[in-house]
Amino acid sequence: MSIQVFGMPVSRGVAIGRAVLVASSRVDVAHYFVGIERIEHEIQRLRDARDAVAAEIEMLKNELPAEAPHELAALLDVHLMLLRDDTLAVATKTWICERHYNAEWALSAQLEVLARQFDEMEDAYLRERKADVEQVVERLLRELTRNAAGGAPEASALRQAARDFAGEDPLVLVASDVAPADMMQFKRSVFTGFVTDVGGRTSHTAIVARSMDIPAVVGAREASRLIRQDDWVVIDGDAGVVIVNPSPIVLEEYRFRQRQSDLERARLNRLRHTPAVTLDGQPVELLANIESPGDGAVALDAGAVGVGLFRSEFLFMNRVADLPGEDEQFEAYRDAVLALQGLPVTIRTVDVGADKPLERMSAQEVRREHGLNPALGLRAIRWSLSEPGMFRQQLRAILRASAFGKVRILIPMVAHLGEVKLIFEALARARAQLDEAGRAYSRVEVGAMIEVPAAALMIDRFLRHFDFVSIGTNDLIQYTLAIDRADEAVAHLYDPWHPAVLQLLHATITRAKELGRSVSVCGEMAGDVAFTDLLLAMGLRSFSMHPARISSIKQRVLRADTRFLAAQLEKTMTADDPAEAWRLIAQGRVSH
Repeated sequence: MSIQVFGMPVSRGVAIGRAVLVASSRVDVAHYFVGIERIEHEIQRLRDARDAVAAEIEMLKNELPAEAPHELAALLDVHLMLLRDDTLAVATKTWICERHYNAEWALSAQLEVLARQFDEMEDAYLRERKADVEQVVERLLRELTRNAAGGAPEASALRQAARDFAGEDPLVLVASDVAPADMMQFKRSVFTGFVTDVGGRTSHTAIVARSMDIPAVVGAREASRLIRQDDWVVIDGDAGVVIVNPSPIVLEEYRFRQRQSDLERARLNRLRHTPAVTLDGQPVELLANIESPGDGAVALDAGAVGVGLFRSEFLFMNRVADLPGEDEQFEAYRDAVLALQGLPVTIRTVDVGADKPLERMSAQEVRREHGLNPALGLRAIRWSLSEPGMFRQQLRAILRASAFGKVRILIPMVAHLGEVKLIFEALARARAQLDEAGRAYSRVEVGAMIEVPAAALMIDRFLRHFDFVSIGTNDLIQYTLAIDRADEAVAHLYDPWHPAVLQLLHATITRAKELGRSVSVCGEMAGDVAFTDLLLAMGLRSFSMHPARISSIKQRVLRADTRFLAAQLEKTMTADDPAEAWRLIAQGRVSH
């Protein structure tokens, strides 16, 4: 029977494929496909985890004091029985053998199956036993995570394993939510669309889906419970609708829309190497946001004239044992610089915290991350300045890479002049250390991200120190409107068209240009065609976005007349509903 699930559209287009479920768990686990040669290895990991947990429970039983309630010993016996039960063990191995899931994913998938079975039981006592299964599985998951060996396979192995599992059918990912670490694995995999129960337009899942240019619907509530493994699913990224097991007529209609979308994408690709110049002769710089050195070639192929944002934090994520050293970072930055063949590369210093936590965190940091609002905590430059040795190490690596091409350094989330002083002291110390070691480096420009309202309001003072600024609209919007953009309860309040947001954007762009400093936008607004004309009207001439968005933005630029747009800006800035005012302008209802 066909059903519809409604959510929030965050990445346009249509995806059709078989559902692959990532079950939710209170324990963060890795999800990836494994090749045939790793299947026995994953099964052995499962056995080892089961034996370790069983030994732990046996030890707990033996250490129970004589006065302990009889029910406690009985509960431990139940957990031992569940550990050895074929319903859990054999079925989990089936997920590994037939689906090519890694052990953690297989165990989570089987927990989801068992949880549904318990929920459907009529007897209340038996329904409550679901908690015992969950506790046993979470013990196993913790053991597997603690003793993970070898990590996830490389990108090519992921793709091959997924092909082995999927055959000819395309896949769509269905989950309650997806951790950033998993998103980075899936980004290199084979999914044609995403559906999540939670999240908003600027959740990590949504941003990655847009950057991959694949359809996605988030905040779909019970999607991961209504959709079952291998169901045929249509994701309508334009309407925010997910259709499960569609009828043949509906399926054919969406396949037609897919073909139309593919034709439009092919037409846009022909613009890749056309210079981005407006109708009135204004050149516009279209840069790329990248996350790894390998993305450099993709950026060039998409027609980017440089990298406006290299997110260096993705070198730091998924690292359980240690953080990347100076040489490892240097090689990554150097490779990105060389890939751009002389075009500029802007490297942002590590921006972790909030929705991008590190695997290796101290106990105090873990408590802070879960006990308080992480978006307002120790993140970005605040974290770097709290780890001065690590920060200087990264600065040295970036400086060394500058010997191979044009490099700029971008500092995230600057808000205080005291931070500015510490940043430049760290940079001076890094240069001195390189001089002492005889390492080559070139002059680099240093810029600040404007993503805190305080920074936008202090733009004059900041530009006494920084060579350029880049506006991170995602955070600027959330901090201006006092909402956590990862919280689905307030996601509807995240509004790029809010007059206060537009005022900060306009003031920052205008003042930077007046002071002779370059300014770009590297947040989601830069890659959204709905805002291209508005940003051009404000005077912006440098946009940085995911390479997949460059052709669409370029098409908009080529059709724009900045003189006309600038003349309409005041009507929008003073309107109670700027989005509606600009929509009327875009439709040509306002006279020239």
